[in-house]
Amino acid sequence: MDKLALQKISYGVYIVSSRLGDRLNGQICNTVFQITAEPPVVAASLNTLNYTHECVCSFDAFSVSVLSTEAPLKFIGRFGFRCGRDIDKLDGVSHRIGVTGSPIVLDYTVAYLDCRVTHRVDVGTHSLFLGEVVDCGPVGEGQPMTYAYYHDVVKGRSPDRAPTYIDIARSD
Repeated sequence: MDKLALQKISYGVYIVSSRLGDRLNGQICNTVFQITAEPPVVAASLNTLNYTHECVCSFDAFSVSVLSTEAPLKFIGRFGFRCGRDIDKLDGVSHRIGVTGSPIVLDYTVAYLDCRVTHRVDVGTHSLFLGEVVDCGPVGEGQPMTYAYYHDVVKGRSPDRAPTYIDIARSD
C-alpha cells in the first residue's frame, strides 16, 4: 500500500479557533468539510493532543477561517507549528469574536464560519467535531488556499499531528 495516494485527496487550509475561558486559541486544520446544507453543518478533525481540541471540547463552539493563497508560511506556522499552551497565537493577529464567542481570524482570510458543536466523534488520535454553522460570510478578496497549493507553492509540510501526516520512511 502506497499511502502517498492519500495526498491526492483535495483539502483546504483553515484556522480552526475556539476558547478556553478568556484564553483564545486557533490551529491550522486541513480537514474541514461541509456535511449538510440545511441546516448547514461542517466537520473539523482535530488531534486530541492539541490545545485547540481541549478548547473546543470545553467551549462547544469553534470558528473556521478560510485562508487565502496570500497567507505566508510564517503566518501559517504561527498556527500550525506552535502550541497555544505556550503562546498567545492571536496576539498581534487581526480577529474578532463571533456569534458563538469563538475568535475569527481576519488576516489572510477569504471567508469564515462560526459553529456550535452538535456532535463529537472519537476516531482515535483525532476527534471529528460536527458544528452547525450559526454565522458565516466573506472576509476578503482572493482565492482559498488548497492543501496542494500549500505543499507545492508555499512549500509547507504536514506536522506529525496532522490527520494527513505521512512518515515517508514508513509509507509502504
